[in-house]
Amino acid sequence: MKDLFGQALLDYQNGHYTEDIITSTSISDDDVLPLPYLFREFKEMPKLEQKALKLAQGSVLDVGCGTGNHTLFLQEKDIKVKAIDISKGAIEVAKLRGVLHAETKNILDETKTFDTVLLLMNGTGIFQELSQVSKYLTHLKSLLNTSGQILIDSSDIKYMYKDEDGGYWMDTNSNYYGELDYFLSYKGEKETAMKWLYLDFDTLKLACETVGLNCDLVLDGEHFDYLARLTSI
Repeated sequence: MKDLFGQALLDYQNGHYTEDIITSTSISDDDVLPLPYLFREFKEMPKLEQKALKLAQGSVLDVGCGTGNHTLFLQEKDIKVKAIDISKGAIEVAKLRGVLHAETKNILDETKTFDTVLLLMNGTGIFQELSQVSKYLTHLKSLLNTSGQILIDSSDIKYMYKDEDGGYWMDTNSNYYGELDYFLSYKGEKETAMKWLYLDFDTLKLACETVGLNCDLVLDGEHFDYLARLTSI
């Protein structure tokens, strides 16, 4: 991984903002990801993120923290937070912005336990493929203190396969429709393609049940997205 995402964040943080990140997927064309949005405050966040932050309590792990928006909000509430991200550049920016405990780390390498684990901005994306969901959920469960919670969001992207007649053009012989190849470019340079998973709520709930987790729907978003709360059975 070239960490073009981290480089873009560092450019913005250091006052060298000249262009945005361009993203696309295996089922969608190029789209602009504005860098200022990645530095947003609480009032600018979607309702799902705001709700998750209000529910966060105790010791918190912010997974895929990016620039540290969620961590910084919780720190202001005197909540102890550890922020992790696989992007070295993102962690550097988070520290520059005032995140007290930030580390470049894959969630599967985390071993400490917490009262709340946050996975926001399509938190299921890090699962990559449907076949890996149980592995990630089992590990996340192991990170929970007694009465701990996992707050995770995602989207049911079935709507992206809808045709003009109201039907769906998904290939029933292919992989789960939420499994996408994700592409990112910045300043003309392309990042290594990555796997990214969007998970509908019913599929997440079923996967949770198989590993001993309750899965409750907390809130529906404005565009096929949702926030779920997972707890040990």
